[in-house]
Amino acid sequence: MTDSNAPLSTPRRVAAALLKIGAIQLRTDPPFTWSSGWHSPIYCDNRLALSYPAVRTYLKNALADSIRQHFPSAEAIAGVATAGIPQGALVADVLGLPFLYVRSRPKEHGMTNMIEGKTLPRQRIVVLEDLISTGGSSLKVVDALRGADCDVLGMAAIFTYGFDVADQSFAAKKVPLFCLSDYNHLLEEAMGTSLITPEQLFSLREWRHDPANWMK
Repeated sequence: MTDSNAPLSTPRRVAAALLKIGAIQLRTDPPFTWSSGWHSPIYCDNRLALSYPAVRTYLKNALADSIRQHFPSAEAIAGVATAGIPQGALVADVLGLPFLYVRSRPKEHGMTNMIEGKTLPRQRIVVLEDLISTGGSSLKVVDALRGADCDVLGMAAIFTYGFDVADQSFAAKKVPLFCLSDYNHLLEEAMGTSLITPEQLFSLREWRHDPANWMK
């Protein structure tokens, strides 16, 4: 059990906050179903944090601190549409940096932009994301920015599932990734506060290792 008087690390504190407001929910029976068709014992919607000022402010400042630490030469923040837009705008405001956002595909009318906002040649940009799963959609944003002659320093996010495929994809693209919290710290917090049983913990760990075949 966790000592209730001991201060939590940032990853545990973030996990605790997201669990408390219901942004992360754990349920093994019945599980959730993702759009990919995967059955999952976890559902994460960090956009819910925007409705809780104290949590929103904490995440905003923690992300800003992470960027100051890992990417001190950043010249702009780019949010991943759509969930990364509000978080990115909040963080850019704290850091006093320009903000832009990147769509999943070019707009079909008007200027047909994929990147919304001003970019400069070789501008040093940090991408802001709310959640990392496989990393595919997040890395498309990196490709778009690099295609616009921007220098992507890396990415910061609130939470990652820590899938191997994501780690491999980020490494292949040479994109440093720093997340406030992750799946392992989430499970530690859930067990430490008795939100899950040892049997559920085993199932949650099994899902993490092979999510596509977990129900099978």
